[in-house]
Amino acid sequence: MHPLAERIQQRDMRALARAITLIENDSEDKLRLMSDIFSMKKRAHYVGITGSPGAGKSSLINQLLTYIRSLDLTVAVIAVDPTSPFSGGSLLGDRTRMNQHFMDPGIFIRSMATRGSLGGLARSTKDAIRACDAYGFDVILVETVGVGQSELDIMKVVDTTGLVLTPNSGDVLQIFKAGIMEIADLFIINKADLPGVGKLKATLEEYKMIVNKKRWQPPIVRTISTENKGMEELWDNVAQHQSYLYETDAGEAQRQEQLKLEVYDLIREELWREVRREIDDDQEKQTAFRNTEADPYQLARTWVQNWMNKGE
Repeated sequence: MHPLAERIQQRDMRALARAITLIENDSEDKLRLMSDIFSMKKRAHYVGITGSPGAGKSSLINQLLTYIRSLDLTVAVIAVDPTSPFSGGSLLGDRTRMNQHFMDPGIFIRSMATRGSLGGLARSTKDAIRACDAYGFDVILVETVGVGQSELDIMKVVDTTGLVLTPNSGDVLQIFKAGIMEIADLFIINKADLPGVGKLKATLEEYKMIVNKKRWQPPIVRTISTENKGMEELWDNVAQHQSYLYETDAGEAQRQEQLKLEVYDLIREELWREVRREIDDDQEKQTAFRNTEADPYQLARTWVQNWMNKGE
């Protein structure tokens, strides 16, 4: 077994942090580590919190953490932050907002930089979630970066997706266009002390009647994270969705689809790594990049075909 996996099994939080760093850096023995970690999974409940920037996701999670801990449950938070254009690292805004929980041994908070990923998550988010699961956390909260219309990757990695909306923000129009409404298992109207709550709730109810075709009807919860209101109702609905997933065939179907998507992603990563290594090591191919009039479609097709025929 990988040494870091052994230490994670022994609930060594430093080893967990080091493992996630190794995962983010795409270390050569990442697959061996992840295979060992996968065998240690303990079935935590994975909860995603998504929504547009400014919806109050971090503040909401901050208060939700306090409530979950009051239930004597341990929690890991994977907060996906924007990537710094200078260092390539995470801007760490979410960790700053959650600093009151840093000294709690029952809470682990980790920011991950998107590093160019456009789906609202870092490429290695799923692996980081698995590492936290292997450690033994009861709940794993995942906050997306808040990229609006492209935040669909969250559905690939969590059990329950909460979509955070705010009154009079224009979010609904954008989200309707993007299809993000379709991945929501729970609608969270945050900042519910602002005008327009009734109109937003009516719009969501209309969506549920006309558009939503899932057996699970997403509940609508009102929260005011700045006043710590609505957390109990929010968590009760998350727990109800968890029960739904394990008491019906919907949960198994969802896990099967997520497994398929994950395998495809891993294959794509491995193939890309191999093809790129060959291109980077081939001086003739590197010289081809100097011709800005070169046909990129022809180059890609030819080089991939060459790589596929290499072993024949």
